[in-house]
Amino acid sequence: MAIEGDAVAAMALFEQAWAARTDDYDASIAAHFLARHQATTEQRVHWNALAVAHAEAVPDGRADEFMASLYLNLADTLSTAGDHASAQEALAKAVARVSALPDTGYRSFVERGIVGVRERLTTRSDSSR
Repeated sequence: MAIEGDAVAAMALFEQAWAARTDDYDASIAAHFLARHQATTEQRVHWNALAVAHAEAVPDGRADEFMASLYLNLADTLSTAGDHASAQEALAKAVARVSALPDTGYRSFVERGIVGVRERLTTRSDSSR
């Protein structure tokens, strides 16, 4: 998507994936990618929340390795939307789930994201005092 630069075509494909979802696992992945292509923060919050809700409903553990990332994305968009309390809750869930990730570059990427959102939330909290 980023390489090809065709966000409109990518969005159409993700909408097709959403329409074709067969279970919560499929829905969580489609919602995650739809969230990334929304025009407004509110829409991104909506789709990130859907991705989390569907991933939480996956009964067999298939979603375990991307839960930390989904919670992180939700925390990030909630923070951008100004809902800092909910962002803190989602971030705490991301932190709790990061240990499910193997010690790879992906885990490091998620951990850096957690640090970044935490710093942003702390800075906003400090500036509102």
